[in-house]
Formats: sequence, structure tokens, C-alpha cells
Amino acid sequence: MHNPSTQHYIEQLSIDCVIFGYHHKVLKVLVPKLNFNGDFWALPGGFINQSEDIDDAANRILQDRTGIKEIYLEQFLVFGRASRNSHDFMERLLALNAELMKPDGPNKKEYEWFTKRFVSIGYYALVEINKVVPQKTDIDHSIEWYDIKELPALIIDHNEIVTKALFALRQNFDEKLTAFNLLPETFTMKELQELYETVFDKPFARNNFQRKILEMNVLDRLEKKFTGAANKAPYLYRFKKVINE
Repeated sequence: MHNPSTQHYIEQLSIDCVIFGYHHKVLKVLVPKLNFNGDFWALPGGFINQSEDIDDAANRILQDRTGIKEIYLEQFLVFGRASRNSHDFMERLLALNAELMKPDGPNKKEYEWFTKRFVSIGYYALVEINKVVPQKTDIDHSIEWYDIKELPALIIDHNEIVTKALFALRQNFDEKLTAFNLLPETFTMKELQELYETVFDKPFARNNFQRKILEMNVLDRLEKKFTGAANKAPYLYRFKKVINE
């Protein structure tokens, strides 16, 4: 791993990404476990090169983690409390991994780099989960999808970042038509309703939901989804935004 202090990064500025996926009525978040002694989980993140646009840096980080080039990405909040730093996390990490660095040792510069106050730009990404091949970096022990309701304790304020990302996702869900990024290209109305109910964590009346969605005029109805069952086959839909791009 390259020492961050020797790279051409903007100091004390970072990016943290909440990568959302959806599978079997569960909203999930992609989270790496760090490859150190002890249980440390962190959101996928990274730093910004001096000559790099912030959105380009976020896309680079997300491509490295998901293997996908075309990703829906939304900047949602900047985390910049004066007290925000990784000092407590680093102390816990070094207590279990003393060989890494010491405040007064040869890696003093790296210790100082990581323990300074960092302002972090929060992004959330929406991906079709079956298209993602999670990618580890050289500091990851593993990287897995976790139910958003069963996330491990993340480092620093990363659990708070997930909470804020979910709040922003809900605010944007209808206005920016983001639901299609979590679904396959074609889906039934029932599958769309299940997604909404999962994201908002509440039920919706079937008739009211269908009326609301159809009145938005954002779907094209396709052929019926024949399953071989005796009941009436549902129609398939896809978002107009997908086919008009």
C-alpha cells in the first residue's frame, strides 16, 4: 500500500461511499472488513488527487469496489464537525496491531496523516446487486453485503453516514426516479412496490401505490410475465428513463 502522505492527495479531505443494493426485499450496503487484528468495518472510501474532480474521485473509488463503470452516484452531505477525526479509531487499531506504526516511530508521518481532522464528502450509489462483483483492496480482509438493519459497528461516524444516506435516498426516490437503479431492467408492479416498501420501511396500499406510480407517467408497460401458474399473469414494466437514454 502506498503511504497516503507521499501521494498527491488533498490533505484532510476524504470521500466515504454508501453503496446500496437490493435483493429479496432487503436493502443492503456493501461494507469491507479491514485486514487487521480486531473487528474493524468501514465504508468504502478514499482520497482525492490534487488534480482530480471530486465526482471523478468518487467514481474511481466506486468502480474499484464494484467492478462497474456506469454507477448512479449522488453526493448527499459533507461531514465536517470540528471534532471529527480518526484518533480514537487509530488508537484502538494500534493497540491490536502495534507493528503498524507508532506516534514517535518511523511511520510518524503516516500516523499524523490519519489522525488529523478530516472533512468527508458523503456519496451514495445505487447498483443492481447481481451485476456487482465486490472487489477487495489491499487493506481489506473481506467485502460483503449487509442488511442495512444489521450493519456491524463501523469506524468513526460511518454508521451515521449510512443513516444520513438512507434519509437522502428516501427524499430523492420519486423526484429523481432512482428506484430503477436497484431493479433489473424489467419488473412487475408488485416487485416495484416491494422495493418501495423496503426502502421506506412501511407498507403501501396496493391500489393507491399503483395509481400513484402510473400517474407519474414514468413506466412503459410490456408483455405479461407468464409463470405457468393458474393465476392471472402480471404485466412487466420498465422505466422510460432506461429506454430513452
